[in-house]
Amino acid sequence: MHAEDAEDAISGILARPGVSGIAALRAGLFSRVIENVAFQDLFVAGYFVAMLCALALGTGPNREACARTVLIDLAIVIAGVTLTRGSILRQGTLANALTYRLSLFFPVFLSYFQLRHILPAVAPGSVDGKLVELDLRIFGVEPALAWDRYVTPHTTEWFAFFYFGYFFLLTAHVLPMMLNASNRFRLAHFSLGIFMVVCIGHFTYMLVPGWGPYHYLEGHFQHPLTGGLFWHLVKATVDAGGSQKDIFPSLHTALPTYFALFSFMHRKAFPFRYTWPPLAFAVTQIIGATMFLRWHYLIDICAGLTLATTAALVSHRIVTWETARREKRGLPPIFTLLVWPRSHASHDAIGDSVNESADSTPSSAKRNLRDAEDPREGAAQ
Repeated sequence: MHAEDAEDAISGILARPGVSGIAALRAGLFSRVIENVAFQDLFVAGYFVAMLCALALGTGPNREACARTVLIDLAIVIAGVTLTRGSILRQGTLANALTYRLSLFFPVFLSYFQLRHILPAVAPGSVDGKLVELDLRIFGVEPALAWDRYVTPHTTEWFAFFYFGYFFLLTAHVLPMMLNASNRFRLAHFSLGIFMVVCIGHFTYMLVPGWGPYHYLEGHFQHPLTGGLFWHLVKATVDAGGSQKDIFPSLHTALPTYFALFSFMHRKAFPFRYTWPPLAFAVTQIIGATMFLRWHYLIDICAGLTLATTAALVSHRIVTWETARREKRGLPPIFTLLVWPRSHASHDAIGDSVNESADSTPSSAKRNLRDAEDPREGAAQ
């Protein structure tokens, strides 16, 4: 072998000068993350970046401490996306699927409780007066004042029951969808819509801070709010965990409304064909409760309804586009469905059975199988 041939052979095995093995691995990881990243990953990361910018421009106290908290949230999101989209945790595994869910939902969920400190740091004032003025100018009425005559312990307890039921609706929708979803498209639609409602809502709190009628109009009410168990639960929950200046838009309106719209859009699928009518009724009562219990102005409700409707429609279009793009390019799906250990053996057995019989499946049956697995199944036509 000539010296030149030997040099060529060696150069094909060894890394090129200036490019170390670690650098090559980093470049490969970065490329995988960029290629596999989903729109919602960027959206959630952008939310925390926007919060950092708001804190940098804010005028209130404790901005540095709040910024450190938000940086931790952002770091969790970036770490989770890197581990999962970069395939450090193998695609399709339980570890990958759980890590992805927790690294996105956990920081966004925690950010609500952090708003108790972030909102005063960004905007120490309030715009309650302007919100009341808008209500009177546009609608000619402020519901919290107009409904004061109907306040009794019984009416207060009725609306407190539904207001507190918001937390049940939140849990009953988010946990089953995240941990036991059976359709990737529905899960991706639900997830992106939730992120849009919550992240846009939280950020708008900073732009339009306010206390609500219970505080700003305190001296104008003739009938005090008194009730039983649920009214005391509502008061205790708001006092303990509420961010206090989180009124515009009303997420107590936006999130239940989004759940109702999502359920209606997927009403052909179980369980939404049964749940959307009672859910729609409960939502009307929750919306009424936000004003009857003096937490929100009417303009807050309108903003919440607008946010929910926009999120439901826009997230559906984005997920439809992104699902098609990922399928076309052979990329992993936005979400991997969870396969819990107790069902793993049966899942593998079913998968092996399907693989073994695939060649003998008639073409029409194959089409039916593909249709049944269509990620857009269950969406409104």
